[in-house]
Amino acid sequence: MAGGGDLKVLGVWTSPFVIRVRIVLNLKGLAYEYAEEDLGNKSALLLGSNPVNKTVPVLLHGGRPVNESQVIIQYIDEVWAGSGPAVLPRDPYERAVARFWAAYVDDKVGSAWTGMLFRCRNEEERAEAVARADEALLTLEGALGECSGGKKPFFGGDGIGLVDV
Repeated sequence: MAGGGDLKVLGVWTSPFVIRVRIVLNLKGLAYEYAEEDLGNKSALLLGSNPVNKTVPVLLHGGRPVNESQVIIQYIDEVWAGSGPAVLPRDPYERAVARFWAAYVDDKVGSAWTGMLFRCRNEEERAEAVARADEALLTLEGALGECSGGKKPFFGGDGIGLVDV
């Protein structure tokens, strides 16, 4: 495995943002250390590595922190372009489309799910959140059909990519 022991992920095992980073590291065949964080009692390493948001995931590469899952994934794909499959398309337009839909997933789908699970105070709010999630997922499904030509198993084609992760 590549990576040389200089990669460490700070995370929480239940976080979909941490999981997506770990998926990409594994797709690329990179060795890394994983450190589980207690978000109720954040470590000095986490606070020092992500002093702005104080959130996981954090990727430490040679001791230098990279924050936010989308940024981390793109960083991994650039630094280890020759290892494992590319997560982002090489074509600039296709790469822009993938970045757009990945941001859409975080913004629309993720926020609707988070609202449904954690922010609803009553059944009316929950029904509104479910409707938002349903609408966001239908839009994403339509984009999957368009971007994959309706015949490919993954969002960007034959292999797993940024939006799939």
